[in-house]
Amino acid sequence: MASLAPPFNFCHLRSSFLGETSKIRVTISPITKISYLSKTVECKDSRIGKRPIEVPSNVTIVLEGQDLKVKGPLGELSLTYPREVKLERDESGILKVSKAVETRKANQMHGLFRTLTDNMVVGVSKGFEKKLQLIGVGYRAMLEGKDLVLILGFSHPVRMTIPEGLQVKVEDNTRISVTGYDKSSIGQFAASIRKWRPPEPYKGKGVKYADEVVRRKEGKAGKKK
Repeated sequence: MASLAPPFNFCHLRSSFLGETSKIRVTISPITKISYLSKTVECKDSRIGKRPIEVPSNVTIVLEGQDLKVKGPLGELSLTYPREVKLERDESGILKVSKAVETRKANQMHGLFRTLTDNMVVGVSKGFEKKLQLIGVGYRAMLEGKDLVLILGFSHPVRMTIPEGLQVKVEDNTRISVTGYDKSSIGQFAASIRKWRPPEPYKGKGVKYADEVVRRKEGKAGKKK
């Protein structure tokens, strides 16, 4: 009958002080295979993603597979959804965005594409607006044809071409209003205007959003005597 006891190896060690040889028993245990149990974790639905989207009567929705086209009185927009997200429309005309698979990526895209879809519906029916304000001595803005001209203290004026689908208005030479039906285009053009002269924290000079709060810093104090 085979022995079940683990094998032992004896290692001979010599002490430099006593001049004797001692034996140390070393236990060798066999390596066993380790298996891991995988558990499927169910992701919770996004609070924003599970909200229904109401479609006004003056907006037309065309859904073909993963492609969505929205047309309204102000314009037309389209969006292609990834395979992790699906869009459904019930009999009452309400749109619902849901996850096609239970993955982390699908959970991240659920709320994002619901927001993008709602922005499309609101954009073609009501539109969006972004306001900016110029603060500084000699800072002013004006319209010349399809260009927006900014005087921001440089040696030359800044000339910007207004993108198609956007409307720009200038009031009192210091207040700029950007309107349109594509919210992402409005935000991108407004950000490009602001980046020419972001507001500085000491005197607040520059181009800022109308609802932006600039955190002010205290200037350097003079040398104490």
